[in-house]
Amino acid sequence: MKFLSFTSGGRESWGAVKGNAVVDLGWRMAGCPQLIDALRQERLEEAKAIATASETTLALDAIRYLPTIPQPEKIICIGVNYANRNAEYKDGSEEAAYPSIFMRTPGSLVGHNEPIVRPPESDQLDYEGEIAIIIGQGGRRIAKQDFAKHIAGLACCNEGTIRDWLRHSKFNVTQGKNFARTGSLGPWMVSADEFTRYDDIAVKTRVNGELRQDDTTANIIYDFAFLISYVSTFMELKPGDVIATGTPIGAGARFDPPKWLNPGDVVEVEIGGVGTLSNTIADEIVG
Repeated sequence: MKFLSFTSGGRESWGAVKGNAVVDLGWRMAGCPQLIDALRQERLEEAKAIATASETTLALDAIRYLPTIPQPEKIICIGVNYANRNAEYKDGSEEAAYPSIFMRTPGSLVGHNEPIVRPPESDQLDYEGEIAIIIGQGGRRIAKQDFAKHIAGLACCNEGTIRDWLRHSKFNVTQGKNFARTGSLGPWMVSADEFTRYDDIAVKTRVNGELRQDDTTANIIYDFAFLISYVSTFMELKPGDVIATGTPIGAGARFDPPKWLNPGDVVEVEIGGVGTLSNTIADEIVG
């Protein structure tokens, strides 16, 4: 089932998608005003049952999409996680034994159909289409063989990046990954019961209809089992945490010359079994 977060009539809520409409669960489930509350209270199965039995109340084109989890405790991002991405750097380095990891803040992401903004400090706004894991059951030191029970579902992510700000310091990408509203998450989470396997999920990114990224999780270096086990070794995963699992080759920075995003560009991230996350680029209005 598809679950999303949204606003309607000035009210923030969440719900389940049925056809082209939404069952508003924010007022149907006592004590669960947000999707993350249902995950924390282990009530997602209840939400599915209520949504199945309920009539829709809102059309999808009448809501404003929020990031699937608007305020997760953690957004954990994995770098260089597709087999041919390491070669894309052309630095002669071997693949690392462990993944590169960095964090994003919730304010750096917007929802589906919301503008991604290019800040005035740089014209090097870039896209990175990724699969986002939404954690359901939390845990610490999760065994690889148990990883699937900790996944609530998957969403699309555009892990947008300000490229020149990635290199302000020798070993630090945080600045370039956390400008406000430079990435997106959505349009919804597809619950884990919709997936029988995670080892061949398609990832595609288009800019103005041009296919730029096209790969599958068959080519990732650190699979979902490894990532959940590894990350939970040094931090406790919590319900609603987001793990952005890495992007394939084809980001704008890797073209010669680079293909940076400009106002009016439309970026679509399509994930097999999930759907398509779409955002239009706009310049940030300052002052």
